[in-house]
Amino acid sequence: MTATRTRTRADGACVAPQPRLRADALRNRERIIGAAREAMVEFGAEIPLDEIARRAGVGNATLYRHFPDRLELIHHVTLSVMDRTADKAERALDEEPDAFQALRRFVFAAVEERIGALCSLLSDGVDRDHADLLAARERLEGAVEALMDAARDSGQLRTDIAVGDLMVALTQLTRPLPGLGHPSSKFGGGCADFDRFVYRHLLLFLDGLRAPARSELPGCAATLEDLRHS
Repeated sequence: MTATRTRTRADGACVAPQPRLRADALRNRERIIGAAREAMVEFGAEIPLDEIARRAGVGNATLYRHFPDRLELIHHVTLSVMDRTADKAERALDEEPDAFQALRRFVFAAVEERIGALCSLLSDGVDRDHADLLAARERLEGAVEALMDAARDSGQLRTDIAVGDLMVALTQLTRPLPGLGHPSSKFGGGCADFDRFVYRHLLLFLDGLRAPARSELPGCAATLEDLRHS
């Protein structure tokens, strides 16, 4: 017998149980999510779905069979970015013997995921309180907190910052600038070698995280809960 699963749409509505995907269908779904993640991060959520299907190497019908509308696709792209970023935080903590080096490795990995693009994706009608997104957010927050706790306990991370401070900075560093899309894109403007500016500023930011602190920060350390209610 073919196993089934119950799905919940991005708007929270329940969907009738669906047959578990075959291996080839699962590969297509993952290719679509991967292509959509790269395209939306690079060009924004309004990139034509036809272009995403082309990048994924599938037909339009295949894309719509997996994701009946744009919001459903955005929902799963958001989950993908959060899950991939949490994976990298957990691996950095497990694999790096030096706590600040683990945090540094995660920061670069998060930049490569372009997590700043999540803000624009989440503003396009996606249910931020969907159970899947809440679970992914909790996992990511826990993984980053563990990294920061380890770096703080080692005496290398300043004590007056929290997860929210780190994520705000990474978001600002990786958010696409208005009108500065990929140089060869018909969907945006162009900024040659934009990454080199990101990584220069990222190294300045990492230097500012190190203890002992060279300045006193105004206000209080920000948590992700603070950001959600700001």
